[in-house]
Amino acid sequence: MRPGAAGIGRMLHGDRTVLKTEVRRGTWRRMFRFVWPYRVILSVFLLIVMLDAVISVVNPLIYREIINGGILGRNAGLVVQLALLLGGLAVLDAGFSILQRWVSARVGESLIFDLRTGVFGHIQRMPLAFFTRTQTGALISRLNNDVLGAQQAFTDTLSSVVSNLITVILVLITMLILSWQITLAALVILPVFVIPARRMGKKLAEITRESYNLNAEMNTTMSERFNVAGALLVKLFGRPGEELSEFSGRAGRVRDIGIRSALYARLFFVALLLTASLATALVYGWGGVLAIHGALNVGTVVALTAYLNRLYGPLIGLSNVQLDVMTALVSFDRVFEVLDLPPMIAEKPDATPIPPGPATVQFQHVDFTYPSAEDVSLASLESVAVLDKTVSNPVLFDIDFTAQPGQLVALVGPSGAGKTTISYLTARIYDTRAGAVRINGVDLRDATMASLSDTVGMVTQDAHLFHDTIRANLRYAKPDATDAEIEQAAKAAQIHDLIAGLPDGYDTMVGSRGHRFSGGEKQRIAIARTLLRDPRVLVLDEATSALDTETERAVQQAFDALARGRTTITIAHRLSTVRDADQIVVLDHGRILESGTHASLLAGQGRYATLAA
Repeated sequence: MRPGAAGIGRMLHGDRTVLKTEVRRGTWRRMFRFVWPYRVILSVFLLIVMLDAVISVVNPLIYREIINGGILGRNAGLVVQLALLLGGLAVLDAGFSILQRWVSARVGESLIFDLRTGVFGHIQRMPLAFFTRTQTGALISRLNNDVLGAQQAFTDTLSSVVSNLITVILVLITMLILSWQITLAALVILPVFVIPARRMGKKLAEITRESYNLNAEMNTTMSERFNVAGALLVKLFGRPGEELSEFSGRAGRVRDIGIRSALYARLFFVALLLTASLATALVYGWGGVLAIHGALNVGTVVALTAYLNRLYGPLIGLSNVQLDVMTALVSFDRVFEVLDLPPMIAEKPDATPIPPGPATVQFQHVDFTYPSAEDVSLASLESVAVLDKTVSNPVLFDIDFTAQPGQLVALVGPSGAGKTTISYLTARIYDTRAGAVRINGVDLRDATMASLSDTVGMVTQDAHLFHDTIRANLRYAKPDATDAEIEQAAKAAQIHDLIAGLPDGYDTMVGSRGHRFSGGEKQRIAIARTLLRDPRVLVLDEATSALDTETERAVQQAFDALARGRTTITIAHRLSTVRDADQIVVLDHGRILESGTHASLLAGQGRYATLAA
């Protein structure tokens, strides 16, 4: 690719609205801090770019000397020597080009790796509320489009600015020395192309942006309709005809705008070619007349013509430096915007592991309020203009109870009472705002994340399975688990026989979100996965809600056996499943109304007795 070609491409498709975008202070400094580890290889890259630019400027001078000193001077030896020099420079230029591409790819791909892994790792530490608010597509776009845009804008801008600047300076100096009159005339023609081209480029940028939006809408339609839940909804409501009609309408708009985009792009390049041709005609016409009258030699005319091709592209590229720089800054800023979101759940530098042995879970006067939108989210990730300003209301008030080792503590109450929130706090999905949650005396905010993960195992109401094999989904809980351990956990969860009866057994793919299995089967696989981890604290958020009565009874028996020596906190709507609990905590509107055994609560004739009636 000749110097300036990248700049021309961005002039065609660059979104000039970025020039109006406000970039946060410090983005420049952070951007260069991010690329600082690659300063040595970047220096090599810039040196190669400069040498490549110099070679492109030297070649026309050699053409000039071949014609003037060699051909017109009838010096065959000089022609051969200069031709060999041209060939050598061509080989050197090719080598520089390959080396430049390798260095550029090395730096660019390393930047992508650093940014992408940094964002991915940071997102993994974000609170659950972040994921409940954020559009998944917008988040993936940050990891793909913005990260890629930051890398491309930085490496392309760096190489094009340096190359174009050196080329323009050297070419103009050389052309002015050869013939300042023809050089000025060639520069006068340039605005004839640039002014209409800028308008055309602006229009094409609008078309390109509209094309991106239409493609995004079309992709969203496919994503929603092609996943299992969406496909089922379409079939249940009998809407395939309407769906096809709506999709074809969107696909048609993508087709039409693609045609317009191709036409504008062709007009742009025709205009560029026409301008270059007019300039070439000017040089040959004027220069030829001067050569005939002896004011200019033939070699100089040829050299000036060659320089025109090396002048227009870089000049146009330099005219877009501001756009290129702002594109890089905006892309980096959008990535930094995600990295600047506080993770909320973080391990303290002096964190201590939870002591081994049977676990005691204590809730000590816990109050809790879910974080607000401003605490955990970005308007751009929610596809809204302004984040929701609604202040979150408290959901837990003075929660105080203790689950002793080996005990089964059941949380009961109506929907919205705060049961799931308590389970989240036990696993430190969120941190308390007041009071403390302790395991074996250690405040979870002071515990190491590794020890907490090893201590607490949780089975949620919505069992999620990755699109992988059953074995891989189970081994996610314990990567070094043996096949025997996997089968033992599956047997305990009453799912081994079903898996063993499948053609591929434990190597069966579960499908998207595990939809190849029923709700009860998925739940039992999720239970087996938690049991494989062998936690000291079991948290069951209605873990048997999707099971039929017979299977629920079998799984409950397995839990009774496995719960010995463990602390188990379970949530259930069906009170029949918690009759034998060591402690039943009755919740309503985030408060504990009463607690005790099944018999004592019935005798107390309180809220539990009403629920059990």
